[in-house]
Amino acid sequence: MGKVRNVLFIMCDQLRADHLSCAGHPHLQTPAIDALAKKGVRFPRAYVQSGVCGPSRMSYYTGRYVFSHGATWNRVPLSLREKTIGDYLQPAGIRVALAGKTHVLPDAEGLERFGIEGGSALAALMRAGRFEELDRYDGHSPPGSESGYAAYLAEHGYTSNDPWSDYVIAADGPNGEKLSGWQMRHARLPARVAEEHSETAYMTREAMRFIDQMGDKPWFLHLSYVKPHWPYMAPAPYHAMYTAKDCLPLNRSEAELADQHPVLAAYRRQEESVSFSRPDASDTVRPTYMGLIRQIDDWLGRLFAHLERLGRLDDTLIFFTSDHGDFLGDHWLGEKEMFYEEALRVPFIVYDPDPAADATRGSVDTRFVEAIDVVPTTLAALGLPANEHLVEGRSLLPLLRGGDSETWREAVFAELDYSFREARLILGRKPRECRAMMVRTDRWKYVWWQDFRPMLFDLAADPREQRDLGGNDVYAHVRREMEGRLSAWLKGRKTRVTVDDAYVEARTATHKKHGIFFGVW
Repeated sequence: MGKVRNVLFIMCDQLRADHLSCAGHPHLQTPAIDALAKKGVRFPRAYVQSGVCGPSRMSYYTGRYVFSHGATWNRVPLSLREKTIGDYLQPAGIRVALAGKTHVLPDAEGLERFGIEGGSALAALMRAGRFEELDRYDGHSPPGSESGYAAYLAEHGYTSNDPWSDYVIAADGPNGEKLSGWQMRHARLPARVAEEHSETAYMTREAMRFIDQMGDKPWFLHLSYVKPHWPYMAPAPYHAMYTAKDCLPLNRSEAELADQHPVLAAYRRQEESVSFSRPDASDTVRPTYMGLIRQIDDWLGRLFAHLERLGRLDDTLIFFTSDHGDFLGDHWLGEKEMFYEEALRVPFIVYDPDPAADATRGSVDTRFVEAIDVVPTTLAALGLPANEHLVEGRSLLPLLRGGDSETWREAVFAELDYSFREARLILGRKPRECRAMMVRTDRWKYVWWQDFRPMLFDLAADPREQRDLGGNDVYAHVRREMEGRLSAWLKGRKTRVTVDDAYVEARTATHKKHGIFFGVW
């Protein structure tokens, strides 16, 4: 085994941390992912910086918290001033590529302001967050020109102006009618697309093709699956692998509906939460959600076997994670976003091929990990500058290789800007009045809401987060302590983004060398 030369960054979309067999799911078997965990380290307390696709992914790509990089929602572009993993790796001669979803929205105003031509190679890279897009497919709407998936479907006999809507997320009704996967009631039906032509199969093959082409040249590949994100529709046989009795029990109680936090109450009035509050919704959707995960695992088994045949497991650092979870009816909610464990805690497995990591293989490390740790871990593994003046995460190499980590973090943080959501209209808020921040320690989870009372959960006494103590005077001292943690964290944000520490150190107190003698008697 050799040192790290390549990086495979695998991300699922909307995959919960508790939906893997290595994480304890009693019925959903994920042998390929489990095997990766046995080769590496599984971190069961890993948290994303936002429960929304876009801002969470931008934190993964930049190594910075949400309100630092500023892309606070799916429709908010990542500023050109923000450096991504591509900016750090490409100058070192590493090819940085994407197969799948990123949610990067181009900073069109910035490109125009800087006069970067739309048809240039530089503009293409900057519009894509510095990823070379092998095949970009965000999975929320029919694939456009940035993806070859629509043409691939047409080549395989799926004749339609929109084969994604007509085959990939559609099912056949009892009378031959076409049923849309956008309606969750149809989730138990098989998709009209064959499994070998499905989204997961297609993108895995794109990843393997890229790895084949690279040979011994160094690369960073972001394989980003669009599943198990909605529309919840799986191809046969994965649509029928599980039933309602195989699902985890719902985590919700009637008591949660009494004295609700105003923002939480507004979210429960949104359509996805109303639908998932139906008694039959979770039993209909969750088995298909599980089938989609099993399909990903089967294709990852093929990918890992391919890497082993090529000898790439000897020099490739592998991350496996998700951009956030999915409530699936827990806490009377659909989607994600709120600060509960089901949304913010994600699967996180790291395989480090370096012999220095041999002592930790197959271990479970319960220390806190954040999404922003991917960038600094990658830089450290490749021996590249840490860029600590920008990167707000921490390298995981000390944890992977048994180094000094006594001063590891005591808390994790997440943020939310819900101004784009219907909840804002329900509450009568203005777009700049919709901020929230969370800090979670070993025992407590505290959520600050702009202009509303906070939320507080005692995770030792209430691990299912069903009793909000945010308005209970008995816990006022805990809220003050957690507010202090949040305040200290905010003060530590890295805002000097145009020069690094070495630049500052080289110019500290050097004014006399430049003929400037202010303050001399």
